[in-house]
Amino acid sequence: MDWQETYKKKLVTADQAAALVKSGDNISMPGGPSQPIDIVNAICKRKDELKDVIFTSGLSMYPYDLFKAEYKGHIGFYSIFLGPMERAFAKEGNVEQMSYHFSLGDHIVRKIQSNIYMIEVSSPDDYGYMSFGPIGVYNGDIGTRYAKTVIVQVNKETPRVLGRQAFIHVDDVTCIVENDHPIAEIPEMPISDEERKIGELIAERIPDGATIQCGLGAVSDAVVNMLDSKKDLGVHTEMFTNGMYKMALKGVINGRRKNFHTGKHLCAFSVGSRDLYKYLDNNPMFEFAPITYVNSPFTVYKNDNMVAINNILTADLTGQCASESIGHVQYSGTGGQADYVRGANASKGGMNFLATASTAQTKSGKVSKIVCNFKPGTVITTPRSDIQYIVTEYGVANLWLESIPKRVSEMIKIAHPEFREDLKREAKEAGLI
Repeated sequence: MDWQETYKKKLVTADQAAALVKSGDNISMPGGPSQPIDIVNAICKRKDELKDVIFTSGLSMYPYDLFKAEYKGHIGFYSIFLGPMERAFAKEGNVEQMSYHFSLGDHIVRKIQSNIYMIEVSSPDDYGYMSFGPIGVYNGDIGTRYAKTVIVQVNKETPRVLGRQAFIHVDDVTCIVENDHPIAEIPEMPISDEERKIGELIAERIPDGATIQCGLGAVSDAVVNMLDSKKDLGVHTEMFTNGMYKMALKGVINGRRKNFHTGKHLCAFSVGSRDLYKYLDNNPMFEFAPITYVNSPFTVYKNDNMVAINNILTADLTGQCASESIGHVQYSGTGGQADYVRGANASKGGMNFLATASTAQTKSGKVSKIVCNFKPGTVITTPRSDIQYIVTEYGVANLWLESIPKRVSEMIKIAHPEFREDLKREAKEAGLI
């Protein structure tokens, strides 16, 4: 039987695919633009007849009904990284947060042991292979191999991304739903004056020929937007961003001088604009690969002049960095920050930068994001022993292998001037200087 015939026999509606879900099932799916929205919505309609069904995913970009409190006990959601929708519905209490380094992606699949894997994929090629799309390569191959039931939604809008373990064949899925719709986008974020200054401070330290990684956020976008004058940059990153796309179009990012995966944009996933998704489609410059490979510090360090650039929420005076919670309130997730910090540290000529604006505006007024003591419950994402550079709009603190008093002095210099005296006083009271 040829694959086209198999494809037709496996075609079902979203409701028919949803009917395969039973109480007690564990369902895994990728994030954002690779989530099969229509199938998830069809499962949500079965709330009252289902109990103890658990979804595991993250970076959701659609307001599913299952996030609501009324779904507790029926359909739950475990998030590996809070996206905008999970964050918005957090107070409903039906989203639970998992904490793990992205480099351990295969381990989390084995721990969860989901019996159903769902994903949105591209149309089949001439040989019956469907691409896992912009986020599915993250751990789609191992996820589909562990699950007994594999449900795919074919969407002609899904780009056909190229790389390692980036495809699944029609023969290897349980059923197929067809539904075309625009996939979720993240528009370019507005960049503040503070973020622009941070971008300048980091960009000027990036040498020609370096390989870069950037996390999600306006600070990372600001850095990439300042790279116009650089030459022959490479990319080794968990996420290929809108900013990277713009620099690739200009020829700034081309991978020519990479000593590892030369000439390729190596990444695990991509989220961005419609133009970015079009750029990904069948582009031989890309090599998508599973997150366990891409994010492993033992892979990252093989790039000479590896530069890791990530956002933080706050940092203390000794250089501990918090990037995922504000007190006990979860904001995002552990992600790949520590993976890249450690990989860049081990790289020949490598550097890691963790960046934040010096202040934040709260209901009670302006507060410093450089602190002597974290708010109780704040999660430390990257320990001070791994930190090289912390950056605000007021400068770059070089903390690498420095003493505590030297660290405190460096951190106070990059704090907002309004808070420096208070920080110095608190540091003395704490015996740090």
